[in-house]
Amino acid sequence: MPKPPRPRAAALTTTVLLLCTPLAGCGGDTEEDGDLTAQRLGWKDCPAPSTAQGAGEAPSPLPDGGTWQCATLRAPLDWDEPDGRTIGIALIRARSSGAGNERIGSLVFNFGGPGGSGVTALPSFAEDYENLRARYDLVSFDPRGVGRSAPVRCQDDAALDTYFQQDTTPDSTAEQKRLLDATKAFNSACEKNSGRTLPHVRTTDTARDMELMRQVLGDDELHYFGISYGTELGGVYAHLFPGTVGRAVFDAVVDPTQTAEQGSLGQAEGFQLALDNYAEDCVAQADGCPVGDDVKDVEERIARLLRDLDSEPIPGTFPRELTQTAATGGIAQALYSQDFWSYLTEGLEQAYDGDGSVLMLLSDSMNGRDENGEYSNMTAANTAVNCADDSARYSVADVRSRLPRFREASPLFGEYLAWGMVGCTDWAVPGAAEHPDVSAPGAAPILVIGNTGDPATPYEGARKMASALGEGVGVELTYKGQGHGAYDSGNTCVQGAVNGYLLRDDVPAAGTVCS
Repeated sequence: MPKPPRPRAAALTTTVLLLCTPLAGCGGDTEEDGDLTAQRLGWKDCPAPSTAQGAGEAPSPLPDGGTWQCATLRAPLDWDEPDGRTIGIALIRARSSGAGNERIGSLVFNFGGPGGSGVTALPSFAEDYENLRARYDLVSFDPRGVGRSAPVRCQDDAALDTYFQQDTTPDSTAEQKRLLDATKAFNSACEKNSGRTLPHVRTTDTARDMELMRQVLGDDELHYFGISYGTELGGVYAHLFPGTVGRAVFDAVVDPTQTAEQGSLGQAEGFQLALDNYAEDCVAQADGCPVGDDVKDVEERIARLLRDLDSEPIPGTFPRELTQTAATGGIAQALYSQDFWSYLTEGLEQAYDGDGSVLMLLSDSMNGRDENGEYSNMTAANTAVNCADDSARYSVADVRSRLPRFREASPLFGEYLAWGMVGCTDWAVPGAAEHPDVSAPGAAPILVIGNTGDPATPYEGARKMASALGEGVGVELTYKGQGHGAYDSGNTCVQGAVNGYLLRDDVPAAGTVCS
């Protein structure tokens, strides 16, 4: 998620007007003649990201002086009608820095979400993957519904500000009604502004886009690096196209066997574990912990802050106040990486003194809001993909019956995540399945990396993914660390194993442990 933490890429409308050009690829539906696999990509230097992608400046030059190049891939709006209307899929690449005979092909990245812009993320994280550019063109894309790829549009920025300030853990019938009304209004706006797109943003649709991408890029196999939701996308691709899986790495792994409810409960446990680890680290500092005397004190003070904010918000970023919901989101955002724990300490110190600006900044980062008050379409796309994928639709009664389990999993985050389950209740499009099918018999080995301290994709998901991919396909590696993901932690053991596989086809032994 975003700055100060960089987005990794966890709802309301952004009516963003994009200039539709071949480079921008906003993907207004068009008729397309001919074989889409034979299309030629018109690579050009990349423009600055659009608002829907997260805004900002055009990517900086590469270390060797080269430039980032962008193009638009045409893909069917509806894969059941491959000769029908098309949309544009925005691509970005950094050409391989190696000699021609050393180049393996393209390495396609998805950094997660769903809803994150790969066109924006890849340059942001490029330094972490520069070694891989020795043998690959580094490629990423905005999945359909995201950024410049037929973006899902819901509400405008002012409505989003209101939406993200609302009470998402209702304590009364009136608060419950306001939450449900706001959710319904958001979902209705998505249908009004993006109704044609909503049925076609399932993960299976994006996996088919990747297979088309592979062919148009000229690669015999899809070499792939998926992170967070990108692991689910990679698993679905492997299920649909096992014969074209090349060297693939899944990092920060989604459990493909879970229902939406189980996934939310697992996240409650994961964020609670991350909070416990943060508190233990804070009180272990030689100069003391400024936000608590011991682990229990740290967490009780946070819980007390959130209770107080429920009735009395404090100043955040003018003119907005830091509410209980915004503070909870900001705390969760800071737990995505151990590198962000110092932001959390600073934010808590200030909040205890009545200043909510740092926690508000962290909350804005999670929600895709920039310093100008403009939102990317991350939340809209995230909701659209999740609701199109997941068949479960939860009622208020369902949530209330499950609240005790969620509170037990996490006194701080449990209710927040439990009530999030009503997000798809009024969605216009039925969900596809309880969970994705990632079985991929006959596929090449896929390296599956689980992080024992991961808050968003708990460690157990890696083993479930490796097993679901099938015998001889999923190869599990454990990283005993903190934060969401392993490769960009800088751990030399993890990076050595990944680089060895992607660059030299050296598959690490199943069960390898890095610490």
